[in-house]
Amino acid sequence: MKTTYRCVSILALAACMASAAMGGAGNRAGTSGATELLIPVGTRDISLGGATIATTRGIEALHYNPAALGHMKNNATVYVSHMSYIADIGINYGAIAANFEGFGVVALNLKALDVGDIPVTTTTNPDGTGKTFTPQFFSVGLTFSRMLNDRIGVGVTSKIITERMGDVSASGVAFDIGVMYDNMAAINGLSLGIAVKNIGPSMQFGGSGLLTQATVDAQHRPSGLYQVQTAAFELPSSIEFGLGYHQSIDDANSLQLSGAFQSNNFSDDEYKLGMEYSYQDLFFVRGGYNFAQKESDERQFLFGGTVGAGVKYALGNMDISVDYAYRAVRVFDANHVFSVKLGF
Repeated sequence: MKTTYRCVSILALAACMASAAMGGAGNRAGTSGATELLIPVGTRDISLGGATIATTRGIEALHYNPAALGHMKNNATVYVSHMSYIADIGINYGAIAANFEGFGVVALNLKALDVGDIPVTTTTNPDGTGKTFTPQFFSVGLTFSRMLNDRIGVGVTSKIITERMGDVSASGVAFDIGVMYDNMAAINGLSLGIAVKNIGPSMQFGGSGLLTQATVDAQHRPSGLYQVQTAAFELPSSIEFGLGYHQSIDDANSLQLSGAFQSNNFSDDEYKLGMEYSYQDLFFVRGGYNFAQKESDERQFLFGGTVGAGVKYALGNMDISVDYAYRAVRVFDANHVFSVKLGF
């Protein structure tokens, strides 16, 4: 009973945070910043359309629901992945987690964008100065997750966000909080997940790149450098609800169904569906689809269907998992994701 009350309190806290995050009504596409936080990681979950807030597990859950990290069975896990994203952008991601018996699971992750070199242009040299700069976008997250009992898990992630473009930069912090409830309503295999993501203060760009040579009217002073004040921008906060159901067909074969609804403060709400087939918990085939609540000729949801596969192999005391995911994209080339996970 005490655990149930604790779970209700956590759910109420998540609801309050979600209400604050969703305070701005209506579609505000293009008005938020730090959108690299929205780029998914976790090959298995991407191949399931990102619908796995209630069914994700272990170290791959960090982007989707930090509460699911508590399900990690290994003493330690290392995970690395690379995504070929849109417009020739590469997404490099790595995470490491450790399981402390009686305390919980702690994980550290790093996500970095590889944009490449961009020519420097100015008002006097619009075709380029011959120099280049390399934008740097990355986030570092620290996650703690704990199973309150055999069915209820909670987790929280704190993230440091850094963006730099030439001589202009911005930094900020964000938080995710998640709750997961397995075997809900005494139904074996039925799971519920709730997560509030990217809650934090606004960010603002600054730096020497915003200095400009100017004179001030009615002031008896020569031309000088003045700092351009940029507008602050909000983080792309969201709240996501999901259900999942796992059914064993026989001793060797099983199916897992996932569904999720995501409410965004920056764009149209999204629906996500996914299904995974498993053979002896060694070979996996996956598929998914997600779509936006509203679409028009002027504003279309960019991503569509997903497929993927994975294999898991035990080598002594180490588990090795290799996964691949494909995600269809409108206008741009499709996304390809590869990952390797080592469990000790």
